[in-house]
Amino acid sequence: MFEKKHSITLLFNASKVYDRNVIEGIGNYLQISKADWDLYLEEDFMARLEHLDDWGGDGIIADFDNPEIQAALLKTKVPVVGVGGSYSDPKDYPDVPYVATDNHALINEAYQHLRQKGIEQFAFYGAPIDESQRWAQERESAMVNITEAEGYECHVYRGHSVRPETWQYSIRRLADWLQSLPTPIGIVAVTDARARHLLQVCDHIGMLIPEKISVIGIDDDDIARFLSRVSLSSVTQGCFEMGFQAAKQLHKILNGRKGAQKPILIPPAGVAERQSTDFKAIKDPHVMQAMHFIRQNACRGIKVDQVLDYVGISRSNLEHRFKEERGHSIHNEIHNEKLKKACNLLKQTDQTTASIANICGYPSLQYMYAVFKKHFDKTPREYRDESKGYEKEEDGATVE
Repeated sequence: MFEKKHSITLLFNASKVYDRNVIEGIGNYLQISKADWDLYLEEDFMARLEHLDDWGGDGIIADFDNPEIQAALLKTKVPVVGVGGSYSDPKDYPDVPYVATDNHALINEAYQHLRQKGIEQFAFYGAPIDESQRWAQERESAMVNITEAEGYECHVYRGHSVRPETWQYSIRRLADWLQSLPTPIGIVAVTDARARHLLQVCDHIGMLIPEKISVIGIDDDDIARFLSRVSLSSVTQGCFEMGFQAAKQLHKILNGRKGAQKPILIPPAGVAERQSTDFKAIKDPHVMQAMHFIRQNACRGIKVDQVLDYVGISRSNLEHRFKEERGHSIHNEIHNEKLKKACNLLKQTDQTTASIANICGYPSLQYMYAVFKKHFDKTPREYRDESKGYEKEEDGATVE
């Protein structure tokens, strides 16, 4: 028995990675279910509400974080499933079947990641209060409540809206805030886009990441990740699962069954750990300086002498300090950083091995092959093939 074909509208602004992943989850549900839907989505991926009352479709899945969309759908006669953020107050949820990203769980995931790194001072970089960004206030409240329950103070800064005419002023105020914080400190940013502000400002004012400030965002957005010299750690939202569950709810309703009576909360999918939270409790300021320089320049072919010139102390002195703090030599630290970069590129990109050898500062592809055979007993190509499909980075790029 074939199901009746239904016309479904998706009301999302899919310029955002969050919305795109939700839509992908909706599509996945259609692939594995018996639902026969014609999906309508604006060609430029914007959610337009004009003439919505005249539309003759059978159902809607919509972004309820947008108050205009939520208000426009209050009186619609077709079934609606909302997708958006969670709320601490149950009265804030809309009166429709609703699938939500769990804001408290997102923040807790970020906080626990920083705590596991040994960080004991915390801050939150949020967003100005805005009715269209209620999720930002929910995340801020969650961070304050979580740190308070653990006995820690949380320094909160909402900053300013991003506009060309106020950008320089906003960045200066953010720099003032960062310089007022105790260090070392872990900062949770409300989104990856806001986290990138932190990385940029820290670079401008010479604040060491992650030695002084560790930064974690939310979204795991490739754009934010690749636009910064320091790779950004981020909590991955369960957007794909949100879309899947929203489509499942609408399918039930269209088949004459009731949708969920309570909000369906979707937990985060995990933390994508990268350089911005690669914090190790280093006490020696000279080693901290050297580590920062190595992280920034290892793949540019630097030698130990250039590290010594940057820090400004003798080789024997810095080598002794490295042995005390890191357990290995300066040369090994440079080697480790290059190898870690090569491993990440093999796992996360489709760059050729020759290109990766060049990016990571190896003198030749053959040299990189020798390094991989020595440390992993496999070629770079074999390492890549075995790594594909694994979500967690192997802990193998350390030389003793």
